[in-house]
Amino acid sequence: MTFRLDQVALTHANGCTALAGVSLAAAAGERIAVVGPSGAGKTTLLRVLGAALRPSAGRVELLGADPWALSAPALRLLRARLGVVHQAPPLPPRQRVVTAVLAGRLGQWPLWKSLASLVYPLDIAGARAALARLDLGDRLFDRCDRISGGQLQRVGIARVLYQQPQLILADEPVSALDPALAQQTVRALAADAAARGATLVASLHAVDLALAEFPRIVGVRDGRIAFDLPSAQVSESLLRELYAAEGDALPTLANEPRFAAHPVAVAGPRGVCC
Repeated sequence: MTFRLDQVALTHANGCTALAGVSLAAAAGERIAVVGPSGAGKTTLLRVLGAALRPSAGRVELLGADPWALSAPALRLLRARLGVVHQAPPLPPRQRVVTAVLAGRLGQWPLWKSLASLVYPLDIAGARAALARLDLGDRLFDRCDRISGGQLQRVGIARVLYQQPQLILADEPVSALDPALAQQTVRALAADAAARGATLVASLHAVDLALAEFPRIVGVRDGRIAFDLPSAQVSESLLRELYAAEGDALPTLANEPRFAAHPVAVAGPRGVCC
């Protein structure tokens, strides 16, 4: 079992409840897409799974351990086995792409190697190979502030490909990409996870991409699990209910044959916490 959440709740200091009674588990090698309206709790859920947020209640088991029962050094080692893809990767603007990618293994390298790699990249071939899988091999020595937002997102994904974690947590990883490139990038991430038997959990705004590329879909609304089903069993009515409070059509669903004639509501800002 890669992770298990049992009745997990999280309430922020301002009183906003982001998660309420969430129970969810995944076996090694599963690929799960998390969908739902903005503010539903998708990002908070991923941050709990990444041991970045401690829940207010409930139990978390992550890679065989309770992260919040570990010592600080053991928690750092656990986090080094997790790969996190951010919607806006936190990459220093003046950093070279090669250095950003190699940073994926800083948690696995001894201190001397990490410091040496900041001065001179120690595995240029490895970084180039990860970037090439995302058609970015020619950007190896560019500065991060000299490439586009979509390219930055792919650099963040390349860093996780280079890291080779046991659990990949991707929060809107392709939001800055066009549909064709988004699909290609998600497929590269899924192929890497499948090849290594790693677990992949991704929150996605594009429901059609989630349905096409992930065997399991988890719908989240108001901090709770609305449904947890194989993608083939996710119906139009379920999606309409999930996005019931949203007002705009989701045209990307036209690519999904089951819903081509009936676009489903899309997530928009709701002014809630996460």
